[in-house]
Amino acid sequence: MATTTSRLEEELAVEQARVDAVYAQLKHATRSARSVAEEGASKYASDRGRYVREEDGTALFERDAFAFQAARRLAVLDAEHEGLVFGKLDLSDREVRYIGRIGVRDLEFEPLVIDWRARAAEPFYRATPAEPMDVVRRRVLRCRNDIVIGIEDDLLNAEAVPDDMAIIGEGALMAALSRARGHQMRDIVATIQAEQDEAIRAPHAGVTVIAGGPGTGKTVVGLHRTAYLLYSNRRRFENGGVLVIGPSSVFMNYIERVLPSLGEDTVTLRSLGQLASDVLPVNATRIDDAVAAIAKGSLRILPVLRRLVASLGDVPESLLVTVKGEPLRLTAAELLRIRQHVLSRHPYNRGRPAAEDEVVGALWAKAPADLDVEGIEQFDDLVRSVGTYRQLMSMWWPPMSAPETLRRLGEPKVIDLVAGDDLVGAAKAAVAKSYALDGWSVADVALLDELVHLLGTPPAELEQDVFIEGGEDNELVTIADQLTDTRELETDEPHSTYAHVLVDEAQDITPIQWRMLRRRGPQASWTIVGDPAQSSWPDVDESRRALENLIGASPSRTYRLSTNYRSPAEVFDLASAYIVKSFPDADLPSAVRHTGIDPVLHETSDTGFGECLAREMSELLASVEGTVAAIAPPSRVDAVRAVVAGHSALAYQDRLVVLTALEAKGLEHDGVLVVDPDSIVAESPGGERVLYVALTRATQRLVTLDVGGTGAWRP
Repeated sequence: MATTTSRLEEELAVEQARVDAVYAQLKHATRSARSVAEEGASKYASDRGRYVREEDGTALFERDAFAFQAARRLAVLDAEHEGLVFGKLDLSDREVRYIGRIGVRDLEFEPLVIDWRARAAEPFYRATPAEPMDVVRRRVLRCRNDIVIGIEDDLLNAEAVPDDMAIIGEGALMAALSRARGHQMRDIVATIQAEQDEAIRAPHAGVTVIAGGPGTGKTVVGLHRTAYLLYSNRRRFENGGVLVIGPSSVFMNYIERVLPSLGEDTVTLRSLGQLASDVLPVNATRIDDAVAAIAKGSLRILPVLRRLVASLGDVPESLLVTVKGEPLRLTAAELLRIRQHVLSRHPYNRGRPAAEDEVVGALWAKAPADLDVEGIEQFDDLVRSVGTYRQLMSMWWPPMSAPETLRRLGEPKVIDLVAGDDLVGAAKAAVAKSYALDGWSVADVALLDELVHLLGTPPAELEQDVFIEGGEDNELVTIADQLTDTRELETDEPHSTYAHVLVDEAQDITPIQWRMLRRRGPQASWTIVGDPAQSSWPDVDESRRALENLIGASPSRTYRLSTNYRSPAEVFDLASAYIVKSFPDADLPSAVRHTGIDPVLHETSDTGFGECLAREMSELLASVEGTVAAIAPPSRVDAVRAVVAGHSALAYQDRLVVLTALEAKGLEHDGVLVVDPDSIVAESPGGERVLYVALTRATQRLVTLDVGGTGAWRP
């Protein structure tokens, strides 16, 4: 034992020496970057207050470029890196490679640490005993800040082991999996497995689909792929922009630190409720009830929106204009034909000039040949000067914004007019009722974005009234600002576009939301992450068709992740038995961990609900070290939060969170209490698949609590 302990201490000392050298070089590089920044700041100074000479402008550009590059380098060097050096490869030719979050070279430009995304680091993730790739020993270093606290080795080529090589530990992956979960996702850069690495390093062109069941690491693999693409093709993706889309703000908060921990902080993260914020000041978190959500997400809502736009303004019975004493009239039918023709060619808000031109042209066609005017130009001026004409046009074609247009669906007369056969019965009533609530729902954001597309950008005066918040914008834009993000420059499109789009929990994206996404990446490459068995959208075939339309003729590839690292086998066995009843084709990965603790299935009455709930949450908190989640249906989530707030032992527990099943998507917790599973099924658009999500969030212990029912969900 003493010999083993002393050998471990010797190995720790060796690795600590390398880590110390890396941090010493980082301090030197940081001082150098700050020196460059200071040099850039002093590169140009002028006492001219009113004009700048051409040669001074060149110096100004150089100063901004210096400042921009130095700031980027300092941002990387100053980032807080958990485990900056995490890996080591001992090769058969005695070469040693250290692997880390960023690349670091010594003063002779020799690599102290190789960036995990570099080709030279691939064997760290790909090598196996069957295909060692010249690797003898793969070592994972566990560090706390800059101190090495542990070592885990994998021996890949026993025949090539030198006599003096130590093999220590029992496997880095299983050690990492057993760690307690916190409120934010950790990266897996030190424990990426071969099938995950293959997906991460896939070609960037076209569409890459990352599929797999719960707990296979789809989300974190997608994020690591984003970091890899930025590293391997930085100019393309940093200049063009990378967009990461997730289902909710809770989820985006959970993943927000993963990319910065990998050295990337130029990526745009948006939840579905924030995605249209580039064209509207909207950040929605409210979830519609199941009936309204399905109606708003289906492509059947598109003709309703088109009819809604066509109905804007007051349609007059006729237009009567007197020109040089000659009465000229257009009927309501003629005005309707003009309106339909213009809307087929122009967005609504940009169509009024064309509509006015067509109205004048139609009146000119009815003018007698002997009318005392000098051609159509004078006739046009005379018509437009008539007060009744100007009044009618203002009533017939008023400028409209997307928010005020969509709100009209809450008016009974309007929704009766535009619903047609596409929105009927309970769906029609649920949609109308939803607009009596405060704020927008997540499903509304895609409808608003669709209306921005149909309406077009409002005239400048309407934009000031509807869209600008906080007064006049006097922001100064410098050359460095333009270097930082070319997407901020003016374009003909109202929305931002990106070079690469990562869509997580893609199985939940509705067909209407896919249209919103496509507008952000018309020329983009895509990474699509999802699992149909966890879909909250009920029509799986409609979602599949929407994805096929996105891919089109683009090159595409699919990677299936086959191992469930999150769920203990005892928990996943229960969840698997449940989902195959309603979704026989579910992708069921292999769970590699066993805890020896079976899920606990409890029942309680409505009267004993609060007491039982408090007891179960307290027991879960006592039995696990990490976070605990109570996952409840929307109808009970307030009651669960009230129990937590009213219980002194629970109210101040920062490890405890209360979520709906939809909010829990993509998250994981050491302990999970699923409250009233049957109601989760009944109140969710995806029914059984949403409960499957709730049942697969636990990394250690799962408890379910049926309330006043028979537990119909149980396998």
